[in-house]
Amino acid sequence: MTADPSFRSVKAWPFEEAAKVADRIAAAGKSSALFETGYGPSGLPHIGTFGEVARTTWVRQAFQRITGLPARLVAFSDDMDGLRKVPDNVPNGDMLRQHLGKSLTAIPDPFGTHESFGHHNNARLRKFLDEFGFEYEFASATDYYRSGRFDAALLRMLEAHEEVRQVILPTLGPDRRATYSPFLPLHPRTGIVMQVPMEETRPQDGTVIWRDPDTGERFETPVTGGHVKAQWKADWAMRWFALGVDYEMSGKDLIDSVKLSSAICRVLGAEPPVSMTYELFLDANGQKISKSKGNGLTIEEWLRYAPPESLAYFMYGQPGRAKRLHFDVIPRATDEYLQQRERLRANPDPANPDWHIHGGEVPNTPEPPLTFGMLMNLATVSAADTPERLWQFVRNYAPGVTPETQPLLGQLVEYAVAYSRDFILPALSPRAPTAAERPCFEALVALLREHQAEIEALPPGLPQAERIQVDVYDAGRREPFIQIQKDGTRGVARGWFNALYQVLVGADQGPRFGSLAAAYGVPETIRLIEEALARPPEVQAAETARA
Repeated sequence: MTADPSFRSVKAWPFEEAAKVADRIAAAGKSSALFETGYGPSGLPHIGTFGEVARTTWVRQAFQRITGLPARLVAFSDDMDGLRKVPDNVPNGDMLRQHLGKSLTAIPDPFGTHESFGHHNNARLRKFLDEFGFEYEFASATDYYRSGRFDAALLRMLEAHEEVRQVILPTLGPDRRATYSPFLPLHPRTGIVMQVPMEETRPQDGTVIWRDPDTGERFETPVTGGHVKAQWKADWAMRWFALGVDYEMSGKDLIDSVKLSSAICRVLGAEPPVSMTYELFLDANGQKISKSKGNGLTIEEWLRYAPPESLAYFMYGQPGRAKRLHFDVIPRATDEYLQQRERLRANPDPANPDWHIHGGEVPNTPEPPLTFGMLMNLATVSAADTPERLWQFVRNYAPGVTPETQPLLGQLVEYAVAYSRDFILPALSPRAPTAAERPCFEALVALLREHQAEIEALPPGLPQAERIQVDVYDAGRREPFIQIQKDGTRGVARGWFNALYQVLVGADQGPRFGSLAAAYGVPETIRLIEEALARPPEVQAAETARA
């Protein structure tokens, strides 16, 4: 890729981050960059994993645009960690409980499909990343420790053992301070990752001396060849030092860890990587999402109701700001992604979020003629319980379209049916029009009947939608929705459009009503309004009071 320094001026956070990496590479005289993401395989991949890899990928792509230099992304699995507790979402918990404390790659796979629990979760991670088309190199801590890739760095840490301790000790309580060492030796008999004090360090021999707290037996263990595992913050720093990592981002909950690991990295003799802190996600009530509580949204749940690009769009926006991650953010993220996609086709601007989501390329598939919000409202109004049923109304608006000619629209139709069925329809409670509102609804029926032939003679889609919208405005230019404009003309208050959706759909708002009616069809729209007007007065009174 040819270097283009002009990308430095693009007002987009991936380019701002990439410029920092470019400056680091230039100062170090390096000819390539290494980007890293970390993953703890004690659990299954989750939506945060997707976010971190996607965001790092965008920075890496931006770096290559600016510099023209090669850049690798390593997805590193900390699979040599000891299992501290049994996850709730895996089988054979009793079996796992017998192996607490052992490295994840030394524990049998509770699913029975791989040589270890760590290998199983690593396979899940790689499949997960592959499904999204990420370009990355997978790295296993177990492989790196055992193969000697970390030996030189571990020996350097052994030389600086006391200096590394002094970085961490001020952050610990008295008991932990007395026992802390950056090294966790693997017990030669049990395989447990031991958290014990070092009685002696022998840099000249490359070993540490420690004692089994239960038996009192004394061991001398090499720090090389996978016989020890470094403590978390020391491990992170050692990895940066050993691999020459240039960039790694992490969540707000790791701010202190970044500071400590950076200090250790400098003790070892290297400059820590450029880092970015991203905010954590919140649930529907604004509380921090916890995997153990299950109060968030999983990636499988998101992809049940919207395309993966919409999830990427959600991850792209303002990574330094806390965001609610709940089902109700999906429709907006999807439509905003589609809006940016359409703008990208007209203007391939690298400040456009979709430019990054699509790797700097312009999508070559046609743009859907209806928004996701429109499709969901159409599915709701029509009570469409299958994609085939919804397609009948989609073709009213865009005749001749098929899932084959409009593959993205085909996906959105399926998502809209599922989202409407699971989240919108169960919560809807359409109200009856009030006595004051009835004349406006009656006028709309009359206008649609009068102009039905004229509307249907127009080309489907936007021309019909705009003509119907004229009748919608005309019907609303009467009490209680009439609004006199500054120039003296009669306008329509926003309350009329709210009333349309409250009465006919059961929602407070929706897309332009003309577009919805054009897709639903004039006869069906008339029927829908007449059904609302025909409700018995006692039902109307009860529903009005409830609204």
